[in-house]
Amino acid sequence: MSLKSSVISSLFWKYFERLGTQGVQFIVAVVLARLLSPADFGLIALIMVFITISNVFVQSGLNTALIQKKDADNLDFTTVFYSCLLLACTLYLALFCGAPFIAKFYNSQNELVPVIRVLGLMLPLGALSSIQEAYVARNMMFKTLFYRSVGAIIPAGLIGVLFAYWGYGIWSLVIQQLTNSLLICIIMWFTVKWKPSLSFSFARWKMLFSFGWKLLCSSLLDTCYNNLLNLIVGKMFNPTALGYYNRGDQFPKLIVNNLNSSIQSVMLPSLSSVQDDKPRLKVMMRRAIVTSSFFILPLMAGLAAVATPLTLVVLGEKWLPAVPFIQICCVIYAFWPIHTTNLSAVNAVGRSDIFLKLELIKKGYGLVAIAIAVLFFRSPIGIAMSSAITAPLGAFVNAYPNKKLLNYGYIEQTKDILPSMALSVFMGGCVYFVSCWLSDKFAISPVLQLVVLTFLGMALYLGLARLLHLECLDYLIKTVKEFRNRKK
Repeated sequence: MSLKSSVISSLFWKYFERLGTQGVQFIVAVVLARLLSPADFGLIALIMVFITISNVFVQSGLNTALIQKKDADNLDFTTVFYSCLLLACTLYLALFCGAPFIAKFYNSQNELVPVIRVLGLMLPLGALSSIQEAYVARNMMFKTLFYRSVGAIIPAGLIGVLFAYWGYGIWSLVIQQLTNSLLICIIMWFTVKWKPSLSFSFARWKMLFSFGWKLLCSSLLDTCYNNLLNLIVGKMFNPTALGYYNRGDQFPKLIVNNLNSSIQSVMLPSLSSVQDDKPRLKVMMRRAIVTSSFFILPLMAGLAAVATPLTLVVLGEKWLPAVPFIQICCVIYAFWPIHTTNLSAVNAVGRSDIFLKLELIKKGYGLVAIAIAVLFFRSPIGIAMSSAITAPLGAFVNAYPNKKLLNYGYIEQTKDILPSMALSVFMGGCVYFVSCWLSDKFAISPVLQLVVLTFLGMALYLGLARLLHLECLDYLIKTVKEFRNRKK
């Protein structure tokens, strides 16, 4: 199979893996949102800050080094496996002992302590399956990930809904996430042929760590920064306010993660395989940025425009305070594909040092923006806005090194995404105007309003893209025809 066919096939399975997982997760979250209170979601978001940060140490750095290394063998994988498992158990022990202090930090009741200790079991469970996932990603076996994710999320979601219906409150969310982690671990161990052997090489660990520690630091910075808003909102205000922010973040994050994580998962091994061929690397990188922007920019613009009727239909009237957060997060996530594609290219050529420098720069001015919002605005919306303001700037920062590495800088990248961005802004503005007009002039149901606005947005964007002969749309149509003919 050619590299292009392999990439397309991998993207197909990775996208449907994310679509299946996030789709089921979305449905489950909608049902749970109607059964539970915003405070329940806020409390889980507070706890997940510490678990997510701990998980960075377990599943970042060395795992990426395994994917990037050209000649990684079984000894490399086994060495990283035992390292991650030992670290996960150590971090869980620290989380177990530190649970009372975390509860005290949030001025919360002691009921948070057992929740933290039980939910923290996700760390060792994640470590047990993380190297199998790295093995699958390295060998671009994304069909396996599809069956793993869907096979775990469906029963876990059903269990979570049942416990919420039975009145278990926050514990239904804990049981859902823990069941999902356990099922992923079981499925991966039975479906992936790689298994750890009784071997360990400190020399191999040291070599992988020399590349991976910079990525670990970068991931740690990124994760801490992304979860900082949860910490601040949860500390300064209350779990209910954090619940609104958390649900507002859910909609755009769901859409972007489906596309962005699919592209990112496939791009790193694909780009790494041609890391010595810089012209080809640039072509692949450009195609990823143009294609992902063509899809994600209009989705974010459209979602921001229909946020109010969407919230009424999906979550209910009690969640309307989440609407401003949805619109703010749409701006933040619109630039994610540009971020991740540039960073994947930097990793593919083995420049994790540049990766770390970029994260330090972005987080530096990002912290300044958050500090200004905390001092002068002192509201959850003002704090969230600080990230929306700095998101576009981060895209330029990530693109800067690739001007020298691949001769593909931010000016050329901006020209490539500008047509999709202009059409998206125009479409989003039209949909928002029609939404306001329908609400003022007609007493139609939110469901009908959402359907009308969705079809209007799709028709406007795709119709104008076809009329103006956007290069990306023409390329996609040609690629689909070639792929279909090849299958025949």
